[in-house]
Amino acid sequence: MPQMKKLLVAAFAASLALASQAFAHAHLKSAVPATDGTVKEAPSELDLTFTEGLNLKFSGVSVTGPDKVTVKTGEAMLMKSDTTLMIPITDKLATGKYIVEWHVLSTDGHKTNGTYSFTVAP
Repeated sequence: MPQMKKLLVAAFAASLALASQAFAHAHLKSAVPATDGTVKEAPSELDLTFTEGLNLKFSGVSVTGPDKVTVKTGEAMLMKSDTTLMIPITDKLATGKYIVEWHVLSTDGHKTNGTYSFTVAP
């Protein structure tokens, strides 16, 4: 039985180590406009907040409008201890659903990406 106990402890320790590596990536914590949210006024910027600090040089977004055309954005910047990626929107947004595709590199070197949407109401 002691051998089995040692094996279980080792397996548990290995799973904890692997889980902590998975949590070391920058995940999208919140967004303005909100994920799957609807806004009455077109936003002038996107604010994406992540669970870790970001490397701006290797992070960015692409916004696609309801007409499947890429929305023009300004130069992104980091805010709030480098955890919030702020992207100015330079195009005027019409009514409809917008898709935001993001990719980031956390300060510890891990890459993550994802997609969310928001809608501008008439």
